[in-house]
Amino acid sequence: MRAEAQDHVDTINAALALLRRFLDWDRAVRRLDELNAKVEDPTLWDNPRAAQDVMRERRRLDEAITATRAIETEMADTVELIELAEMEGDEALIDDAVASLAVLAARAEEDKVKALLAGEADSYDCYIEVHAGAGGTESQDWAEMLQRMYSRWAEKRRMKVELIEYQAGEQAGIKSATMLVKGENAYGYAKTESGVHRLVRISPYDSSARRHTSFSSVWVYPVIDDNIEIEIKESDLKIDTYRASGAGGQHVNTTDSAVRITHMPTGIVVASQIDRSQHKNRATAMGMLKARLYEAELQKREAEASGEYQAKTEIGWGHQIRSYVLQPYQLVKDLRTGVTSTAPGDVLDGALDPFMAAALSQKVTGEKVDVEDID
Repeated sequence: MRAEAQDHVDTINAALALLRRFLDWDRAVRRLDELNAKVEDPTLWDNPRAAQDVMRERRRLDEAITATRAIETEMADTVELIELAEMEGDEALIDDAVASLAVLAARAEEDKVKALLAGEADSYDCYIEVHAGAGGTESQDWAEMLQRMYSRWAEKRRMKVELIEYQAGEQAGIKSATMLVKGENAYGYAKTESGVHRLVRISPYDSSARRHTSFSSVWVYPVIDDNIEIEIKESDLKIDTYRASGAGGQHVNTTDSAVRITHMPTGIVVASQIDRSQHKNRATAMGMLKARLYEAELQKREAEASGEYQAKTEIGWGHQIRSYVLQPYQLVKDLRTGVTSTAPGDVLDGALDPFMAAALSQKVTGEKVDVEDID
């Protein structure tokens, strides 16, 4: 079989192996049988919330198992077709079959990622916070570039983006911004982006055209609904109001309606300036705080399960998860998975899916990659 065809087969087999491992295949098949039996029970909808949970789990397992079996069958049929075509010397048929394997490999990767989005909150909408690190205008400009990158990524996936909070930089860029991203599996995808991001470039703000390194942090947490109860004591809160800032235009508030809430026990700070009403901004900020506390609990559970705990770190050297080099060469490198791109312009325009897919896969395999940072 051609090397190109074998490469596609290897990609498909790797994706299927990860899927089976993630699903715990035998257990998943048994569980699907149990859920199918529950769906046949006429008393299921006596408890609508429980019924919805059953239907959601059933749909997820059914889609993952069906997709896995379909890919296995199609791959086996296509490989058999290639072998027959090679015996008959039919090059045109071989070319068509190899092309089919390429399409199947891409589908296997896509189905793998979909199946990996099975965490407790993966299907939820999410907030994406971007904060500039030390470095003044350089880091603030970099923070705004990251904000745009995530907006473009969401738009490519046909998700909706709302700007909840925005603190402009003194000369350019932003000090911080919080976006609300609404769409299917928004949190599941974006959660892999939490961490410090590093930029290396010739500064447009340096008259001597020197290279500068800038840092900004990204924090992602899910939007939770009212069914999830999070207890917050009023005495634990420090609530400040201030005048909203923004990029200009008629929607910038001119009264002290923006609200910032600090949760004293954890140090978590959230803010909202989306509305002209202080009352509504406070409600939005409280929702964000509950979401942050919920996300912290999810991270704690995941850390306990994997035997490690990674706290939110300072925004600076040695803590970055990804480096983006624009000069003197062009390269983006993820320091957790080793995934790279030689087209940083595309990455900064929202082409983040390969990085997210690799990070999701790593969560399942637990494999650590020894990756050196780039200059």
